[in-house]
Amino acid sequence: MPNWDLIRQEYENSNITMKALAEKYGVKDSTLRSRKNREKWQCNATDKNATQRINVATKKQQNKTQKKNKATTKEPVIENDDLTDKQKLFCIYYIKYFNATKAYQKAYGCDYTTAMASGSRLLRNVKVSEEIDRLKAEQANELKLDVRDVLQKYIDIAFADITDFVEFGRETVADDETGLEYEVNKVKFKDSSEVDGTIITEVKQGKDGVSVKLADKMKALEMLSKYFDLLSENDKKRLQEEKLKAETAKAKAEAERLTKEDDDDNEEIIIVDEWSDDDDCD
Repeated sequence: MPNWDLIRQEYENSNITMKALAEKYGVKDSTLRSRKNREKWQCNATDKNATQRINVATKKQQNKTQKKNKATTKEPVIENDDLTDKQKLFCIYYIKYFNATKAYQKAYGCDYTTAMASGSRLLRNVKVSEEIDRLKAEQANELKLDVRDVLQKYIDIAFADITDFVEFGRETVADDETGLEYEVNKVKFKDSSEVDGTIITEVKQGKDGVSVKLADKMKALEMLSKYFDLLSENDKKRLQEEKLKAETAKAKAEAERLTKEDDDDNEEIIIVDEWSDDDDCD
């Protein structure tokens, strides 16, 4: 049977925690706590559990403060007397969202239609444009890395072509038995040592063959558009060409979808007419 007097004495005259005390004397933690509360043991020493709780709370508060300070120190500061306060806000929001409409809405507190028209117009303001360029450069310096390296990876993704990874076409083969020649489709994957594997997100082999999935081209084009002014003249030209290709392909796909829907509607009408003819014959 535990010596409760000894346990109580140690509790009241040391910094030992309830859990450690229970383990030391081989009693249940719940039993020990019940006894302490019933007999109203007095803890003259510092309660370690309470101290730990305070320390945890203090640490959480410190972390919150550090995060807040970190966010505050990274907030762009604009000291430009040529801009109004709202124009300064617009610049800050623009480098955050890279969306003139959204930046204008947040800075001026107006409706979407007004922001859509006024945002693009404000973006063409020379002073505003210069301030945005300055903020972009400042932001790039804070990253402590060469922004060109990052942009280069997006360039690789945006300008990647399937022929960089696969050879395909038609080839002539001869039948072993008859000797007759005929054409067949040919698909040949290039060796992994010959391609840039960093922009391949998936290579899958199944019953229908092998497929290669590249990194998201549209997202890369979107990112490069945001940093258009940092690209070389050659890359700017290529970007415009790729965007035109993407927009053309999207429009073509949409046109094909609408054509298919029209064909499906016409087929349904024909079927109804056929049934109507049968009814007339009856």
